[in-house]
Amino acid sequence: MNFLDLAKHRCTIRSFTEQPVEKEKLDYIIEAGHIAPTACNKQPQRIMVVQKTDNIRKVQKAYKTFGSQCVMIICRDTRDALIRPFDNKCSGDLDIGIITDHMMLAAREIGIGSVMVGLFDPQIIRKEFTIPEYIEPTALLLLGYPQNGFLDANRHTTERKPLHATIMMEEYSENS
Repeated sequence: MNFLDLAKHRCTIRSFTEQPVEKEKLDYIIEAGHIAPTACNKQPQRIMVVQKTDNIRKVQKAYKTFGSQCVMIICRDTRDALIRPFDNKCSGDLDIGIITDHMMLAAREIGIGSVMVGLFDPQIIRKEFTIPEYIEPTALLLLGYPQNGFLDANRHTTERKPLHATIMMEEYSENS
């Protein structure tokens, strides 16, 4: 599958079967995150893979897991952050997004569904997993086999804004 086809086939899954993700597939997904680019190669990611039932329950205190049998807690090490000097914007969240996207695309390539979650309580995750203050829980990546299959790859023609509403050439405009 070429990249654009793969990207079109990737979709958010919010209902997983009880089938665990096989080690070989999990290793493949992890490798995709490992090779993802980060600003100045800082590699701020610290990823906890959670598969034991008791630990999944801990995650569920912070956010629902939709039946996922494998949750990645994707954290950012804040100790060596790359900060843009003009406005103090940290590149770490962008890096985590790129890493997570690589893993979601790799998962879809091998038939594993995913959903990236940012709307969770990081303090619960920090407490339940004894994460130090300088490590910031940034995203959850829920992985597994979709309960109801994958969405239609052609859904983007009706579910996305038209290009002219989001792309501007040479200058910013509100015309859409």
